[in-house]
Amino acid sequence: MKKFKLKNNKSAAKRFRITKNGKVLYAKQGRRHILTKKSSKRKRGLRSTGVLKPCEAKRVMSLLPNG
Repeated sequence: MKKFKLKNNKSAAKRFRITKNGKVLYAKQGRRHILTKKSSKRKRGLRSTGVLKPCEAKRVMSLLPNG
């Protein structure tokens, strides 16, 4: 009998990273184009990665069973 493997959701795998402590990191949106009207301070803040809240992180973890 064939066994089924759990697969990661590929769209979620491209967008999120899981740290070894179990936090879920993501890249902030709004830094691709139309940057001239945004201040330097705002663009600098968008450089850093964000951390998901635990309630949202749980949902992402279910999409990424293999980490």
